[in-house]
Amino acid sequence: MYDQLKLEKQLCFRLYTVSRLVTQAYRPYFEPLGITYPQYLVLLILWERDNLPVSDIASRLMLDTNTVTPLLQRMEREGLVARTRGTVDSRQRIVSLTPRGRAMQEKAKDIPTCLSRKWEGNNPSIEEIVAMTKTLDSMIETLKQ
Repeated sequence: MYDQLKLEKQLCFRLYTVSRLVTQAYRPYFEPLGITYPQYLVLLILWERDNLPVSDIASRLMLDTNTVTPLLQRMEREGLVARTRGTVDSRQRIVSLTPRGRAMQEKAKDIPTCLSRKWEGNNPSIEEIVAMTKTLDSMIETLKQ
């Protein structure tokens, strides 16, 4: 067997596992709100800046618009967002928060700290997490090219 093909040698496996476990750790915080992790990501974007084209949301999530559109359609059915035609280009869809979607920000304000509670007294430290974030951002930029 080739040593480089062993599972424990794969960075991609570790990244996949961490991603899956982080999403799983957030689930108890999302369930009372009735949202999923991808919906939370869309809400984060819209809480930061409302009334965005679908293409801008997809770009921020580093996904294709045809991947994001079904997600937005579900969020619209659930009353979290509204999609309207663009005024400049009628083919464009503008996504905006509904009052329910906007109100959810208050309910979700403590979610970002949920994982830090799990790490108190354990590794990684906050400093290590900040360093990892910078490393991951660098990897993302390299892989996007």
